[in-house]
Amino acid sequence: MQIKPLMETNVYSLRGKVLIVGACLRSVWPEAFEALAARADQVYSLCLENSHINMAVTKLTAVLGTGQVESFAFASVDRSPHCTQLHYIPHEIERVLPEHVPMEHFICTEEGAIPVTEEAVELSKSLAKLTKLAKGAER
Repeated sequence: MQIKPLMETNVYSLRGKVLIVGACLRSVWPEAFEALAARADQVYSLCLENSHINMAVTKLTAVLGTGQVESFAFASVDRSPHCTQLHYIPHEIERVLPEHVPMEHFICTEEGAIPVTEEAVELSKSLAKLTKLAKGAER
């Protein structure tokens, strides 16, 4: 499946079930990428080392305004600080558009594409909560 660069694509081009992946995902975890891409109508890459997350949020909010997208799935490699930001995009979109399409999260590892819960995404944004959990796990 062809991957198009999200930030270079017109907002009216996105439609159906859209998969947004970290730009390096296909080369790092090709099997996980292929499994996710098979479920999508279109695949777009986004590298948050090159684009600021706010630019991506604005772009995807505009995409949702077209009414052509059924759902978004976000997939990234695990342990990448830049890729982790992909999973914060839906939360930012929700601030602007409380009613939106379904959005899923996946982290890709040697185990394949692992679904990530909203709770895990939210928790990843709070080092204070993670520290408390880690201290509790040490006991």
